[in-house]
Amino acid sequence: MGAHRRPRQRATGGGRVRTAATITLAGAATATGLGGGTGHADPQPTAAQVRAKVDKLYQEAEVATEKYNGAKEKADAAEQRLEDLRDEAARKEDRLNSAREALGSVAAAQYRSGGLDPALQLALSSDPDRYLDGAAFAERAGSRQRAEVGRVRKELREVEQLRGAARVEVSSLKSRRAELKRHRETVTGKLESARRLLSRLTAEERADVGDRTSRSAPGPRESLSASAQAPNSRAAAAVAYAYQKLGSPYVWGATGPNAFDCSGLTQAAYRAAGVSLPRTTYAQIDAGRRVPRSELLPGDLVFFYSGISHVGIYVGNGQMIHAPNPSAPVRVAPVDEMPFAGATRVV
Repeated sequence: MGAHRRPRQRATGGGRVRTAATITLAGAATATGLGGGTGHADPQPTAAQVRAKVDKLYQEAEVATEKYNGAKEKADAAEQRLEDLRDEAARKEDRLNSAREALGSVAAAQYRSGGLDPALQLALSSDPDRYLDGAAFAERAGSRQRAEVGRVRKELREVEQLRGAARVEVSSLKSRRAELKRHRETVTGKLESARRLLSRLTAEERADVGDRTSRSAPGPRESLSASAQAPNSRAAAAVAYAYQKLGSPYVWGATGPNAFDCSGLTQAAYRAAGVSLPRTTYAQIDAGRRVPRSELLPGDLVFFYSGISHVGIYVGNGQMIHAPNPSAPVRVAPVDEMPFAGATRVV
């Protein structure tokens, strides 16, 4: 029995060894296969994949650009308020100094007079009538002195209030500038990522990223036709301005006259028409009367994406003029090339 069981134990043990060895070899082979897979470089993305990723980066950069534009508008306003407060405080300090000088002159005159008791001065006076006239004048001077003291106190309070308001604006301005820096870093980071992706493409493929939705430059007849269909002269003037800027480069944060981002172009176009628009897309959409897509007229502002991060100027026939992104200049493009979010008739 012992001789019978011993071989069985060896067979079983050998099976375990062989099984373990088989698992080990299989695992090694699997690990080798996986290691070989990870050792190879990832497959290069296709041109279409690069274009899709670049488009996404540009759209994200535009969202950050509009946030930057809004923060800059607020920072500029805070800076102007601070400058106004400082100017007003300087003017009040001048008035305060004048009031102090006047008060000092009165005090010096009183000191020089010796401040004698009025009854004694009357008794010693060689001309009582003249003294009584002088006493009446002194009383009036005392009233003026009290008024001067009140004025100095008032000016001091106002100067301190202005200084306090200026300190609040300084704090606000620091916060706005920090916000600007964050948005600027986001924009430049997105654009740099897009640039690196584009560098993987051939020159022809890179050109395709910028030009795949471009349209041939319109002639004067198209420009005149679009302006003629505008609802009023100011909308027509904005359309005419946009046509004049075709081919201008896209530069984030720019409002012209030679480069633009999307909301910078629309703001500049209406500024040329004598209409003041807010700086950002999400403020511009509320700068007029909303109109449905089916009723668009040249000069209407057309907005895109759920976050209202892009805008163009409608020019008729389903077309708009807009500043797309760094890969393409100001151009004519179809309204349906991006997710439509709404439209506004400014005037």
